[in-house]
Amino acid sequence: MPRIVLVFPEGRHKALTMSYDDGREADRRLVRIFNEYGIKGTFHLNGGLLGTDGRIGAGEAKSLYAGHEIAAHTLTHPTIARCPPETIVHEIMEDRRRLEAITGAPVRGLSYPNGSYNRQIKAMLPHLGIAYSRVVPSSGGFGMPDDWYEWMATCHHNDRLMERAEQFVGLHKRQYLYLMYVWGHSYEFDNDGNWELIESFCKFIGGRPDIWYATNIEIFDYVQAFERLQFSADCRIVRNPNASPVWLYADDRLVEVPGGAVVAL
Repeated sequence: MPRIVLVFPEGRHKALTMSYDDGREADRRLVRIFNEYGIKGTFHLNGGLLGTDGRIGAGEAKSLYAGHEIAAHTLTHPTIARCPPETIVHEIMEDRRRLEAITGAPVRGLSYPNGSYNRQIKAMLPHLGIAYSRVVPSSGGFGMPDDWYEWMATCHHNDRLMERAEQFVGLHKRQYLYLMYVWGHSYEFDNDGNWELIESFCKFIGGRPDIWYATNIEIFDYVQAFERLQFSADCRIVRNPNASPVWLYADDRLVEVPGGAVVAL
């Protein structure tokens, strides 16, 4: 029986994703930096606050965030663990509805507003069309999430970012999948006067052939596609029922399994 392991697209064993909340006007500068260095981000927006209090407007959002992910952050940013279920449903579903009018596609990601969540809210999310949600506490590590509804980032951008980036770039053991996940708010760079931090980070970590630059939902969907693969009893044949390809190592041989294909391993 061959030894089968998942790898990121094209055989990479490292991925980088970014996550920024609230949709403030400083996102314009942040997106320009991401785009310059090939970094992908997920931007969590409040559909009921677009265009208010220094936030990006609905008319600009689609073009600004093109190539990145627009995700939910609730309609009006309440502390949802203090709210009744009816409010939680409205806050998430109406936020999705308004953001989907912008994206023209389903919005499936979330970050908890004010970091507020509980077991009841986590149990509700699959029924509200939410695939994952990010929390505020960070892991400090580079592992894959164990719970998609309690997805911990590696760090906030003010938490030893360049030190962690250097550590991440130096990781080489291909028996592991490494994920670096950075979160924050773009307006913090204005408040702290440290835009050079994120620009230096992106310049340092961008353009590396062993890193997959992905949005939050792209990482989720890729792992889910792997979990839907159908293997024969001896793991020598695999069928990919997904539309998109999945890459595997089979006895240290890189194999692409195209969408809809049956492949001998």
